[in-house]
Amino acid sequence: MTDTAGGLLGPAEIRDLAGRLGIRPTKTLGQNFVHDAGTVRKIVRAAGVGPGDRVVEVGPGLGSLTLGLLDAGASVVVVEIDPPLAEQLPRTVAELRPELADRLEVVGADALDVTALPGPPPTALVANLPYNVAVPVLLTFLERFASLRTVLVMVQAEVADRLAAGPGSRTYGVPSAKAAWYASARRAATVGRTVFWPVPNVDSALVHLERRDPPPTTATREQVFAVVDAAFAQRRKTLRSALAGIAGGPAAAQAACEAAGVDPGLRGERLDIAQFARIAEALGDSAGPGPREA
Repeated sequence: MTDTAGGLLGPAEIRDLAGRLGIRPTKTLGQNFVHDAGTVRKIVRAAGVGPGDRVVEVGPGLGSLTLGLLDAGASVVVVEIDPPLAEQLPRTVAELRPELADRLEVVGADALDVTALPGPPPTALVANLPYNVAVPVLLTFLERFASLRTVLVMVQAEVADRLAAGPGSRTYGVPSAKAAWYASARRAATVGRTVFWPVPNVDSALVHLERRDPPPTTATREQVFAVVDAAFAQRRKTLRSALAGIAGGPAAAQAACEAAGVDPGLRGERLDIAQFARIAEALGDSAGPGPREA
């Protein structure tokens, strides 16, 4: 394998590796491989990781970003669902960066099934997330790995807008509110389509999240998320109507909103996560455990 991109994988290396492995990127696994060294370095800089950081990367593919993270001095544990890719990645690192190979660990698994990771607890999640599961993976990792302090993920631009949106925004919704339970989020940068192989049909963007404490409440996360799901199930409905199903009727929903200091005539898109938490607390067991977030 040649090394024309300063230790990172360029277009020729990506296609050569894929050809040798018989890999044909699939939409099912959301595979779009980054082949631009400048973009990889941009992601690593935006993530702000370096020596002493333990980074988890989901969907490393052929290893473009993995090499960049190792170059920055971080130790990296990757989660890769595709067995040929999971098996090849350590060989790629050993060939291109033999002195860094001992800082890489590979977990061959579906990220949504991972409940524990080898080595020290991860402090950062940095990844080019498969677009078809980006939000579930992000929320699942924030839930399961409390050690994560920062997140920098590349996702579909539309999803980035939703994750970073605030109350009252046209793009504010379930992903926005649930992400806000764990962290503050902002859109960090736009990424052009041509840095991927194959070229996707949508634009991409980087989202940066910084862990923070959830709002103080006696309600469980599941109860709060159940209120969020209900509030956005039919966006045109006011809280009095939208929450009737989990509250036991419109009157009970109105009473819970009023007890929480929230106007029951508002729609869910106007509420921040602290207000959702207050409503869940007012509803108590009526909200139930709620579905697992998706």
